[in-house]
Amino acid sequence: MYGYIIRRLLLAVPVLIGVSILVFAIIRFIPGDPARAIAGVHASESYIEQVRSELLLDEPLHVQYFVYAANLLQGDMGRSTFTRRPVTVELYERFPNTLLLTVTAMGIATVIGMSAGIVSATKRYSLFDNFSMLAALVGVAAPVFWLGLMFQLLFAVNLGWLPSGGMGTWQHLVLPALTLGLATTALIARITRSSMLDVLRQDYITTARSKGLVERVVTYKHALKNALIPVITVMGMQFGILLGGAVLTETVFSWPGVGRLMVDSILARDYPVVQGAVLVLAVFFVTINLVVDIIYAFLDPRITYGTQEVK
Repeated sequence: MYGYIIRRLLLAVPVLIGVSILVFAIIRFIPGDPARAIAGVHASESYIEQVRSELLLDEPLHVQYFVYAANLLQGDMGRSTFTRRPVTVELYERFPNTLLLTVTAMGIATVIGMSAGIVSATKRYSLFDNFSMLAALVGVAAPVFWLGLMFQLLFAVNLGWLPSGGMGTWQHLVLPALTLGLATTALIARITRSSMLDVLRQDYITTARSKGLVERVVTYKHALKNALIPVITVMGMQFGILLGGAVLTETVFSWPGVGRLMVDSILARDYPVVQGAVLVLAVFFVTINLVVDIIYAFLDPRITYGTQEVK
């Protein structure tokens, strides 16, 4: 296993390099002059040129990237051009908030989604099955920002049960976590139902039932474990997507996380912060994929570390 983990980590290096190059290039093609935005609308041309020189914006793109990459290898992500604080400090303050929101949303999605999928599979075509799959379809189709606004209108404005935004108590976490996790809940429910239905048709499930095992044991001990691999695949991908996709949710609910920081930094042409935020999210996404692959091997011993193919 250790050799497999090392190989996966080495393969992640070119991925992260590619991400850094792509983000570096895209940000520089955003319309507008960052030096003028930083200096202010009333700044003189000489001061604007001074800012441009300090940020190396007057150098060719490849020179700017190599300077950025060299500093990055030393653990230096640069300084925010807006607040003049180190990017690592900005991310250190914001990332735990995004991680808390994402973990909570993923926990809600996993518990509700898997429970609904299992019950729907064991009670196929029942009223609960039809209702849960309809709700899952709505959850997948509804835009995140619209759900957030509807939750604010219902639970914060009309009912007054929960705060409409900000961060402080656990109550501030409820609405953004529900908003962020609802689409993932729907997806996990559909995948769990489909995977469970496939497993429940297998011969070994029929054999287990013929031995007199109670249905609960057949469902949770024999069927669920074998149905988990596609579910874990979706959960791993969705966790990474939630980390990087919390931008709208954090903006709607004024949640002080990395997503909102990225939006503010893009508007302010704060290149170092945007680059650092995207790179940190990419590292976590690659790490999550590695963890998911390792979990595969524990769930199904037939999977080999070297090829990840079923023998």
